[in-house]
Amino acid sequence: MDLLNTLVDKGLRRELPTREEALAVLATTDDDLLDVVAAAGKVRRHWFGRRVKLNYLVNLKSGLCPEDCSYCSQRLGSTAGILKYTWLKPDEASQAAAAGLAGGAKRVCLVASGRGPTDRDVDRVSETIKAIKEQNEEVEVCACLGLLSDGQAERLREAGADAYNHNLNTSEGTYADITTTHTYADRVDTVQKAHAAGLSACSGLIAGMGESDEDLVDVVFSLRELDPDSVPVNFLIPFEGTPLAKEWNLTPQRCLRILAMVRFVCPDVEVRIAGGREVHLRTMQPLALHLANSIFLGDYLTSEGQAGKADLEMIADAGFEVEGADQVTLPEHRAAAGGGCGSHESAGCGSHESAGCGPHEGAGCGSHEGGGVCGSAPAAPAGEPRTDLVAVRRRGAGTDLAPNA
Repeated sequence: MDLLNTLVDKGLRRELPTREEALAVLATTDDDLLDVVAAAGKVRRHWFGRRVKLNYLVNLKSGLCPEDCSYCSQRLGSTAGILKYTWLKPDEASQAAAAGLAGGAKRVCLVASGRGPTDRDVDRVSETIKAIKEQNEEVEVCACLGLLSDGQAERLREAGADAYNHNLNTSEGTYADITTTHTYADRVDTVQKAHAAGLSACSGLIAGMGESDEDLVDVVFSLRELDPDSVPVNFLIPFEGTPLAKEWNLTPQRCLRILAMVRFVCPDVEVRIAGGREVHLRTMQPLALHLANSIFLGDYLTSEGQAGKADLEMIADAGFEVEGADQVTLPEHRAAAGGGCGSHESAGCGSHESAGCGPHEGAGCGSHEGGGVCGSAPAAPAGEPRTDLVAVRRRGAGTDLAPNA
């Protein structure tokens, strides 16, 4: 297919595809799906080999958020039966992080619900970062605390944070349909603040909220302009008790096409499969490793994920390897330049131009009780939503039970 040959060539040169080419990827048929995966896989392997980076979420403060993000189980007015607790103490957060690190995670993502941190909150998270790094100085720490005020990104950097996550989530044109308590421009501003402070920027999207192909391309092109080092791709889980509870719009094939499009637009960036992979990709998850080079290990913020052991087995069975602490994730040209998505030359990378947390699990992700995607729950008929794969997290951070890492 001429389209795919063109996209591979552009990806190897870090050249931006046209909007029409990106839209064409999303419009391919299921008959072409393996060709699309193979083509995007060439770009992924060129820049990242067969390495898979593991990330681990620690929910520092769960629920009770004043923001009204429609996708989120922690939102204002949510009736989802999630865990609710205030700030974990630094030693509690460090213990939670240790479980993920023991499972092979290279990065720990510290997430807290809310519009944004107070200065006291930044102090609290700074102490947590120090506690984690005292136990494992090699670990990368990414903070995800919502909208940042002036000077807060710098303080997090000084405390030892390596990265900051703040997702755009959807296109600028449809953002007000999803959230009204803050704006798209607010999110962009926070990513800019992280960049300016020398933090590695992490910013992604949520697919499956009823958006059009054009919306998906818009947000991914905006992310390329924002120049993050990592782009988490969340797939919405319609959590009961949220406004998007009935939005079941994704199939495994659709998810794979979205991941392929993201890889072609941001060829040399860390593309992370985030919330919802177990629910929407299901048994097709191994194919997604040919497109993305990063995943979350174990459970998510408010819902269960695939068991950590199953994640590791999946990676090995698919012929990939877990990225080690001594390996640099980003290609040499990006790592040396301090990161950035796509080309820094003629491909239109753009300037470093998103209130809310980052990997909101696509409003709840996870799987049925037991933590796997292939347990005893009966499969739904073809095309039917797999509501049986959605389960609220009841272990790990904020509980007395061991985490699913």
